[in-house]
Amino acid sequence: MSLHPRSTSTGHGGLERPTLEGSIAVRDGRRLSFAEYGTPRGRPLVWLHGTPGGRRQIPVEAREFALEAGIRIIGIDRPGIGTSTPHLYPDVLDWTDDLRLVLDALAVDEFRVIGLSGGGPYALAAGAALPHRTLGVGVLGGVAPTRGPDAAEGGPIQLAVRLAPALTAVRVPLGVALTGAIRVVKPLAGPALDLYAAVQPAGDKALLARPEFKAMFIDDLLNGSRFQISAPLADLVLFTRDWGFALGDVKAPVRWWHGGQDHIVPFAHGVHAVSLLPDAALTVIDGESHLGGLGIARTVLEAMMGVGATPGLGFDG
Repeated sequence: MSLHPRSTSTGHGGLERPTLEGSIAVRDGRRLSFAEYGTPRGRPLVWLHGTPGGRRQIPVEAREFALEAGIRIIGIDRPGIGTSTPHLYPDVLDWTDDLRLVLDALAVDEFRVIGLSGGGPYALAAGAALPHRTLGVGVLGGVAPTRGPDAAEGGPIQLAVRLAPALTAVRVPLGVALTGAIRVVKPLAGPALDLYAAVQPAGDKALLARPEFKAMFIDDLLNGSRFQISAPLADLVLFTRDWGFALGDVKAPVRWWHGGQDHIVPFAHGVHAVSLLPDAALTVIDGESHLGGLGIARTVLEAMMGVGATPGLGFDG
């Protein structure tokens, strides 16, 4: 495990750097990179970034609450982002064998996990594959299955389903091109984010206009994702395949938040997925779109730290 303890300097926009950042050896000679925020010896919570995104895609509000409440937030890069070795898993479930190695290296036994958007399927996979270690699963506007009996109909993800064969064939060269394009755009990261925000629905536009969120996204791009950014293509390929588990296999309790006006992952997909999970509750984020979950980070963390806690003893007793 290679580690980089926090320095006294800050990242983009005055953001504090992670308390710990580095990479961990996983299977087949590969590595996964990670970043930690909050309380170093606090109660562990794994945060899985969206598509696209990286290990620093964690709201400032979540980082601050983690310090207040004694929570250790661990952001993990998927293969092909930051310094994580590029790799295409056979299915989403297979990634949990790497997750297990990361958790062991960081001396994490029981944990909670939150997945934003494209991180949702990976969070659910943890709940299915590691039921004795996963105290709870949180999903923020998560992608729903596209194959098999659990598949949800409609939505923009269906475009990826139709293009899946071509996407699989060109994933590697397209990833190289995307990484090169991102390096060119990085000096214009701020204006580029403003341009993106300008064409988003009202909820996401308002969130992206907040200085702390803009700083977080730019910091994640300039630092967390600075080496490579082919992970989103691997995500899209895996989302169009069978995930390797059924939603009914997720034994850990799931709390799902979804923007009522989500334009990327339809709200109906959240309703559909929650209806198939054995122990799940859905919260509608009224008037918000795809990134709405990021805007209620404190509420989400408060709820998640109560999931799996010993009754009457508060957060984990």
